[in-house]
Amino acid sequence: MRITLLSFLVLSLFVLSCRKDDKIDTGTNLRLQFSTDSLLFDTVFTSSGTTNRVLKIFNYNKNSVVISDLKLAGGANSPFKININGVAADALQNIKIKGNDSIYVFVKAFIDPNNADSPFLVEDELQITLNGNEQKIPIAAYGQNAVYLNKTVIATNTTFLKGKPYIIYDYAIVNPNVVLTINPGARLYFHKDAKILVSGTLNALGALTDSITFTSDRTERIYDDEPGQWEGIHILKPSINNKINYAVVKNALAGIRVDSLSNNANPKLLLSNSIIKNHEVAGVLGYTASITAINNLMYNCGQYLVVGLYGGDYRFYQNTLANFNYNFPRKTPSVYFNDNLNGDANKVYALNTQFYNNIIYGSLNKELGFDKIGNLGFALDFQNNDIKTDNQDLGTSNIYNSDPLFLDSRRENYQIVSNSPINGLGKDLTSNFYFTDYLSKDLTGKNRVFPSSLGCYEK
Repeated sequence: MRITLLSFLVLSLFVLSCRKDDKIDTGTNLRLQFSTDSLLFDTVFTSSGTTNRVLKIFNYNKNSVVISDLKLAGGANSPFKININGVAADALQNIKIKGNDSIYVFVKAFIDPNNADSPFLVEDELQITLNGNEQKIPIAAYGQNAVYLNKTVIATNTTFLKGKPYIIYDYAIVNPNVVLTINPGARLYFHKDAKILVSGTLNALGALTDSITFTSDRTERIYDDEPGQWEGIHILKPSINNKINYAVVKNALAGIRVDSLSNNANPKLLLSNSIIKNHEVAGVLGYTASITAINNLMYNCGQYLVVGLYGGDYRFYQNTLANFNYNFPRKTPSVYFNDNLNGDANKVYALNTQFYNNIIYGSLNKELGFDKIGNLGFALDFQNNDIKTDNQDLGTSNIYNSDPLFLDSRRENYQIVSNSPINGLGKDLTSNFYFTDYLSKDLTGKNRVFPSSLGCYEK
């Protein structure tokens, strides 16, 4: 008898529940609720789609309701496309939402190109009709025309201009004896796994007030600091006389890779006044390379900020190299050099380093590392640097394990406070070959006075 009664109660509740769900409320005073009152997209490159924006529509009434019409006001000509609970359509009718339940609407933007250089606004609205009442959700996106490069070979001297950004798919390669000049304010955006290969010469010459950008083509905020979105800048063996000045290089696998020593009196790469950040493996990666770096800020890379493998020639002056990695763990030092190929004593290369007035600091106890197994030459010239390390054998002019007191590293502000222990400790570099063009001012354009502050910012 107890089992029969229990079964009856369960069946009754089930029937009542079904009846409740099946009851459609047609009251004209009913309103739906939304997860947001508008949908705004970040900049959308024309001819490219975006990730979805999500709108959740809630029915907080106890009974079911039926949306008689859910549509884009622009219809088939709208720059936006919608998907309603898995159904792709410009409009959908008779959508049932049970009591205290919800549905999802996914929205994408697809914007046709026009002739504008600057971003332009496109708009539409989502119209939802319930029991004769219409509710609206505005939708807006900024469209940006672009120059698209897909497996592009640059075979003649070429200049990239400020204005429309350049979107690189797969690769763009600069042929030997060809110069690619990138003007101040130019923007290069790279699709997933894309890269730029330089066999000729790269002259990316930005300005203090108009820097050059190298980054991923995903402009949504969630991708703003996501590493590993593209391959990086790759300077190949035939390349000569490369310069990158006042640029931002971010979110690649390896920001800048240099594959060999210089074959003339100039470094293979002169990197100056630039910000290198958020790379998955390394900010600057050298393979028996020749790199001179001045006044750069490098920070928050997954393994290394600077790594030089198989020897090479590295000259670093007044750089801030800070690796705290608040968003992912790291076990390797920020700066690392070796003279060998995978520990093979028969494959050893000479290493020459000259580091003056730099900050090498981060979250690990050892932010500078070396691995030497050969006898071809392993020159370590480190003077007047602030180094976080467990090895203090690089000379007495360096400052070891002294917190430089950045203003706010969590917010990516690596300027130093007025009472920083590294103020006024820099080596006099007025006789340095690069003083007039690069070292006389800091990264912000402020005059540098010696003895300077260490790093790229003068206090």
